[in-house]
Amino acid sequence: MASKTNSKSVNIGARLDRLPNSGWHIKMWLVSAFALLVCWSNGIGGAVQNILLNELHWLEEGSALLAMWGTTYTAGQLFGALVGGPIGDKIGRKKSILLYEIIHIIAMIGGAVSPNVTVLYVFRLVQGFGLGALLVVLFAGFTEYVPGRNRGVWSSRNSFIGNWAHPVCNGIAFVIALTGISYNMNWRFQYMIPSILSIVASVLIAKKFPESPRWLEAQGRLDEADEIMTRIEKEIEASTGKPLPAVTEAPKEVKQLPYSALFRGKLLKRTIVGSLVLIGMNTIQYTLMNWMPSLLRSLGYDTSQSQFMTMFGLFGAPFGIFIASLIMDKIPRRVMGVILLAGMAVLGIITGQQTEMTPLIVSTFCLNTIIYMYVCYASAVYVPEMWPTSAKLSGSGFCNAMGRVSNIFFPFLVTSVASSMGSGGVFVLITIVAVIIAVCVFIFGVETRGESVEDIGNVE
Repeated sequence: MASKTNSKSVNIGARLDRLPNSGWHIKMWLVSAFALLVCWSNGIGGAVQNILLNELHWLEEGSALLAMWGTTYTAGQLFGALVGGPIGDKIGRKKSILLYEIIHIIAMIGGAVSPNVTVLYVFRLVQGFGLGALLVVLFAGFTEYVPGRNRGVWSSRNSFIGNWAHPVCNGIAFVIALTGISYNMNWRFQYMIPSILSIVASVLIAKKFPESPRWLEAQGRLDEADEIMTRIEKEIEASTGKPLPAVTEAPKEVKQLPYSALFRGKLLKRTIVGSLVLIGMNTIQYTLMNWMPSLLRSLGYDTSQSQFMTMFGLFGAPFGIFIASLIMDKIPRRVMGVILLAGMAVLGIITGQQTEMTPLIVSTFCLNTIIYMYVCYASAVYVPEMWPTSAKLSGSGFCNAMGRVSNIFFPFLVTSVASSMGSGGVFVLITIVAVIIAVCVFIFGVETRGESVEDIGNVE
């Protein structure tokens, strides 16, 4: 199927990119960020598993069901990203956000009322599917609403708010435990609270979130695109009290690309680079989270000490994303990716060699800071923005799916390395992965900083 080009244009890209920062942009950001913050079916996984394993005994140590707890959810996320992206490119950004919100909400409520672990696992699979699709459209779709000149900053702010989901939901889980309710109700409340908050997010999206005029233009629905764009322009003029800058750029071609376009020509290179960038993010981030306690135990620290040290190191996560939001649009994307990957490689080696508590805490904090700067760069900024409008969710979704695949298989390699080389060898493995991906980004990466969505989408 050949790509199609609209013969007419309402110049949506140029009209959006010349808009000054305004209350409208803040509104779009807050709605998106709130939706990201409260969809935490993944964040409560550890707390719920702990109750089912140690208090209710729905799960048993060493059982296949326990081993499948994380795998089931990851498999759902994989297929959600893979299938949800193309669907979103067909039905639009707003409709797809609402669709995946509904799927995710129903699955969380279903999980909350599950009568046994078998039914819970079915809903857990669907939760992963809904969230995998939802994250793709929230991150990638958002890039179409903000100007190219500061798109990285706005997307980083989304990531900053969204990544507070884990500490927030675990804090709520702690508060629920303090109420003294039974464990059988405790974990069910942990599912119901994000369900209710996600319903609120869905109402806000339905009322406040317009369909992407860029997507409408790419679909040839020019009258609708122009109507929404005109409404946005009037709202910003009214809020700022100033006339908008004139549109000085000529209309650019807006092409409709089939899914197969991701696997040929220039887009194939982006598909490979985007997949590697997210494979690196997933393998490095989750390996560190899972193996840091093992490293600390191997060094002789007891459980309470290792928990304190791990917690302190994880303060680097919000700090890293905050720093990324300040500098994201000041450094070329390819250069920033290489710098962050090189930083992870160096700090991985340094961290693996530490034996004393203070330097180990400091190096872990620095490593987490760099890793979460990279998480922000990879998942919220670089991969979502490297696609043409008509294939944006498909491309981002496929790369996210490849990142999830690595999470299924990479732990086996990590286990093998840890058994033969010790926990320190895991950090050597992190370094090797970071170096390989840095070389690929440097050689094959596409530069997107400050570019319009339309220029990025020119793949001829």
